[in-house]
Amino acid sequence: MNLNNIQPAAGSTFNSKRIGRGQGSGKGGTSTKGHKGQKARAGYSQKIGFEGGQMPLQRRLPKFGFKNVNRKEFRAINLDSIQTLIENKSITGDITKEVLVANGLASKNELVKIMGRGELKSAVSISADKFTKSAEELISKAGGKAITL
Repeated sequence: MNLNNIQPAAGSTFNSKRIGRGQGSGKGGTSTKGHKGQKARAGYSQKIGFEGGQMPLQRRLPKFGFKNVNRKEFRAINLDSIQTLIENKSITGDITKEVLVANGLASKNELVKIMGRGELKSAVSISADKFTKSAEELISKAGGKAITL
């Protein structure tokens, strides 16, 4: 059996009704479209959301919300995830953005913000785009430095 000789099961397909082929066919004249009206015309296609001239729903509802075009998205990285990497010997020495990218905590083009969840036990200097106050306090308490890029 090949793809070129596969056929549908007997009786599963049938010819569609041929409309607009003269009065003798029983489907001539108006071609099953009724009399006049927009839907009877050639080339008719209804726009999505069209309600027959009534004010459409998307125009009846009020507009709301605001998208700030200058918003900066930060990748949040908590101190406890940095501490687990230090304990697993994945990170040694200073922590820079490249080190975080290499360990899969952020991607190359993301802005990084260090958050203060958990605690830091080792004295390391961390370079990031932004720090929370609690994260800066915990880093300095552990004897490290928080360097804002």
